[in-house]
Amino acid sequence: MLEEVVATRYVTPLREGGSLPGIVEADDLGTYVMKFTGAGQGVKTLVAEVICGQLARKLGLRVPELVRMWLDPVIGLSEPDQEVQELLKASGGLNLGMDYLPGSIGFDPLAYRVAPEEAGRIVWFDALINNVDRSWRNPNLLVWHGDVWLIDHGASMIWQHNWPGARASAAKPYNASDHVLVPFGPDVAAAAAELAPLVTEELLDAITAEVPDEWLADEPGFDSADALRRAYLEPLLARAATIHERITFDAPVRTAPAQPPGWLTDHLTPWPHTAGRKDRRDGGANEEKGGGR
Repeated sequence: MLEEVVATRYVTPLREGGSLPGIVEADDLGTYVMKFTGAGQGVKTLVAEVICGQLARKLGLRVPELVRMWLDPVIGLSEPDQEVQELLKASGGLNLGMDYLPGSIGFDPLAYRVAPEEAGRIVWFDALINNVDRSWRNPNLLVWHGDVWLIDHGASMIWQHNWPGARASAAKPYNASDHVLVPFGPDVAAAAAELAPLVTEELLDAITAEVPDEWLADEPGFDSADALRRAYLEPLLARAATIHERITFDAPVRTAPAQPPGWLTDHLTPWPHTAGRKDRRDGGANEEKGGGR
């Protein structure tokens, strides 16, 4: 079950995304990026964040820790921005927090190298969840302490917006032509061989159980939260076995950009990082929980 915290101070909005997430401090002394139930995209984006984020973590990909975050809208009374105040008022109760990674920067494919093995894992994972939001225009990747971290999965699993057509939607190929990691020659076949066997019914059952009942209530066509959880589980389980065969590219996979700036890339090491890792817990920058703790 996701850890539960209480928001104690609203720090500042993040205006990069359309949902207007905010940086928030919590009662565990952590700092989080808070995603709100009252945002225009609705609660289904938070469901996708939990399922996809937790699945990625179980598969060994780096995603900031997710928490259940309780919000009392009173903490936003001093916020001068009327739009933010209205968002906080509409989001009282249970929301989603993502560990804030201080000092992280947005991934730039012209400045950083990614090994084909790691690129393959990320492309395969995005194909599994049908993530259309990892393009060169909007990578939704961060570089933190030399590692690539995945964020923002709210636009994934598009079939959740039309359950009667979910089976047909989940069976469609995944066009990776626009994926930000295509220039690095992602080894999708190796990723499938490694990761697909890990996506079991038991794993998905445990992950969907982490979605709060409140976010699954009153969905047309389902008589319980558990029935809806099953509807999330089945497309992912079916896709895991064969999605690597249905990843398409409009153009041949290119090699990595030539001569990226060495001063930015020389410190990066290929995945997995098996040697020389510093335990970031010693410095308060726990690699699982990030530097906000």
